[in-house]
Parts: sequence; C-alpha cells; structure tokens
Amino acid sequence: MSEQVIESGRRLVGMAVPALRFPATTGRVVELAHPALGDFVLFIYPRTGRPDRPESDDWALIPGAKGCTAESCEFRDLAAEFSQIGLSILGLSTQDTDYQREAVERLHLSYPLLSDPYAELGRELGLATFSYDGLDLYERCTLVVRDRVIVWAQLEIADAAAHPRDLHTLLSAAGG
Repeated sequence: MSEQVIESGRRLVGMAVPALRFPATTGRVVELAHPALGDFVLFIYPRTGRPDRPESDDWALIPGAKGCTAESCEFRDLAAEFSQIGLSILGLSTQDTDYQREAVERLHLSYPLLSDPYAELGRELGLATFSYDGLDLYERCTLVVRDRVIVWAQLEIADAAAHPRDLHTLLSAAGG
C-alpha cells in the first residue's frame, strides 16, 4: 500500500460517519452512525457480477472496477481476524438489495451488504462515482469507523483482491 494512496483518504479521517440509513441483505435497515453498530470496516465497491450475466469486455478496462467478488470473498475469509481487532465488516454499493442478496448467498458472505442506490454516502463524504451502462456506481474505497468517527480511509484501491489482507495487516500493526 503506497503512502500516496493512503494520503488520498486523509481528508475523511476525523469526520463523523453520516447518520444515513441503508437497507441491508439481512432484511434490516442499518444506520451507520448508530452506536449499536459498533466499530466497522465499510468497503465500498462498484458492483458484483453474476455468473448468469457475463460482464462486457469494456468493464475490465475501467480502472479499479473489476474485482468486487474477489474483494468480498477475501473480507469474508478474514472476518474473524477483523473481529479480533474489534471490527465488523460491511459492504456497500449502489446495487439494489435483491441483487446483493444473490451475491451474499452465492458467495456465502458472513456480513451484510448495504444498498445505497442514490449514492447518498458519496454525496455526504465526497466519494467518487462513475457512470456505466446508465448506472451510477462507486469507485472502490474503504473506510474504517471507530466510535462513529472515520479513523482510516483509502479512496484509491488498485488491487481489490489483496486489499482486505493489506488493510488487516496495516490495522493490526497499528494496534487495531
């Protein structure tokens, strides 16, 4: 993880997480600033694909777009390790909850995915989005929230599959 990439999220560190509510794949609504949510990693991704709907060739040409399934599975595989440093995992995209629920079931994700179809979190925090195939999608980024405050943010993630492990290593070295 380069210092330049980490620097890109510095403007968010110290900000209160917005009190926005999002439908989750658990069937509940999650409020990011609710104290009962505890401390968490919120990884924000463009979209997950589906095996029955192959991606077009141009999707792979968008920097940082490819890799949502690999990133989701790596967070799944590291969920216990993140829990040991006091963090739960949440994923968020602009996809609707039904679409996300398919991914949770197919990939056996142990954490909820949140649906932000109008990119409200992006507007509140100034997160980058892009348009593809008539949809507004998030650029991949990750926030770490403790006591309802963003304590770490990375806005540019080039290697989606390696990112969860790199993040866990970084946070573990920093004492959680």
